Amino acid sequence: MTQEKLSIPSINYAPEQYEQLLDEKAQRITKLLAAYNPPTPALFSSPKKHFRMRAEFRIWHDRQGENNHCFYVMFEPDEPSVPVRVDHYPIGSLSITALMPKLLETINQSNTLKHKLFQVEFLTTTGGEVLISLIYHRQLDELWEVEARQLEQQFNIFVIGRARKQRLVISRDYVVETLPIVTETQPEKSQVFSYHQQENSFTQPNAAINCKMIEWVLAQFSDNNKQDLLELYCGNGNFTIPLSRQFNKVLATEISKSSIRLAKQNCLINDVENIEFIRLSSDETASALKHEREFRRLKHIDIDSYDFSTVLVDPPRAGLDENTLKLVAGFDTIIYISCNPNTLAENLSTLSNTHSVKEFALFDQFPYSNHCECGMILQRLPLNEDNPNV
Repeated sequence: MTQEKLSIPSINYAPEQYEQLLDEKAQRITKLLAAYNPPTPALFSSPKKHFRMRAEFRIWHDRQGENNHCFYVMFEPDEPSVPVRVDHYPIGSLSITALMPKLLETINQSNTLKHKLFQVEFLTTTGGEVLISLIYHRQLDELWEVEARQLEQQFNIFVIGRARKQRLVISRDYVVETLPIVTETQPEKSQVFSYHQQENSFTQPNAAINCKMIEWVLAQFSDNNKQDLLELYCGNGNFTIPLSRQFNKVLATEISKSSIRLAKQNCLINDVENIEFIRLSSDETASALKHEREFRRLKHIDIDSYDFSTVLVDPPRAGLDENTLKLVAGFDTIIYISCNPNTLAENLSTLSNTHSVKEFALFDQFPYSNHCECGMILQRLPLNEDNPNV
């Protein structure tokens, strides 16, 4: 039996308290990082609702009812076995909130679509494109494909079906997101960037905040930078492509094959030619730069031709490991985008030996939760007797 709740699992959804919640979050994170003497953070707020461009829901089947209807559920972290029914999801994009009830009604009217349906995932864009993934505990057949194609036509969406060792793409497996990036100091140089965002690949969940993060990073660098940029954990090129206009050349690395493939596609559609995307882990990147190992993937690249001045890192929640910290500490400028202030603080305990925090920003990527995105610009400390590590 499910619990009936008005709140959304995992977050404290309270739009009327948004400013207070954001202020409390900012104070907590500022206190956490105070030991490293950052400047007062620039604070970037999120829309209060309809900010999440992707969402996933488990499907719960009411086997006690006559019609065996199913509905969306989520789970509280501290009660992972108790499903919470979700009929309305106001933090989802307008496309998600509009489609959710209509899609569920259609699924409940079809035994083919409903049978052993386990999960539904939504991926949307600011322009209204929608891709849904229907995940099953059974193999999908031709009848399912026929009805999935009808779903696409009925709702003007893209549909993918997934089951064990099976992935059926009805039309395409990606959406195209278009982000307007505004340069406040030079509005005439504002640009629009397009990104292929693929099903089951990482994307920034809050498009409005993503734009603000990109704009903030761009504002830190002039257009006449003649040196080169190294980026680790580049994903689909979210930061790489806009930043490429600020640097002579860019070498961007990422361990995910699908993300590298997307990044290369995104380079083409944005007409960018000064980026090399390479599938390397951060450890492998460090080894390559030190000439400790040769990589076939780097045969066409002359590592020594790069004049790196800046490194950008946007690591997973675990932060940077010891080897990666040693690598980035060798750069004059570090752009650190963090989705976990706690691991950022841990990494700063090492990086503060060689660098100081020059710019600091908080981005409310995840409203109504304890999570927050941080941005920092770290600059190498001047060489003197008090700083033997520099």
